Amino acid sequence: MEDTDARHQRPAGSPAASVVHRLHDRGETLATVESLTGGLLAAAIVEIAGVSSIYRGGLVVYATELKATLAGVPEDLLAARGPVDPDVAVALAEGGRQRCDAVWGLATTGVAGPEPQDGKPVGLVYVAVAGPAGAEVRRLDLDGGREHIRDAAVIEALRLLADRIQARDAEPADPAGTGRR
Repeated sequence: MEDTDARHQRPAGSPAASVVHRLHDRGETLATVESLTGGLLAAAIVEIAGVSSIYRGGLVVYATELKATLAGVPEDLLAARGPVDPDVAVALAEGGRQRCDAVWGLATTGVAGPEPQDGKPVGLVYVAVAGPAGAEVRRLDLDGGREHIRDAAVIEALRLLADRIQARDAEPADPAGTGRR
């Protein structure tokens, strides 16, 4: 495994360890839904000692119809836009979050190659996170071979989650005790 990010650089430290430890400290849970990464994201997460306290589980929904039946992506969205789409990525993350009863859902979808898919170029990837304050998606235009595209998608998905956790940490505390920040 190359373990390089979208810029072909090795991340400092382990992106998976960082989010696992932060979620553990917060008492929050995580679920994953993967298409193009085919389980690599879940594998990166479960390598971390102590992960059982935060990782609820995940889905690998490689086939388009499973994105609807297992992850809850609306069939009309898939029919209109195909599986490689920013809104599909968000729906995957939210579907995983709901189905696994987790605080956070993290998803990947895209084209790893070697050939374009449904008119989408090799290297087009969307990573998405859904959490307590909504969802966010990032488009990645990756180059390199199939292995690099999949590895980079994992790293960038974990970075997106880390960014969302950090943004949530920066929000003001809830003085009224309503459970909202």
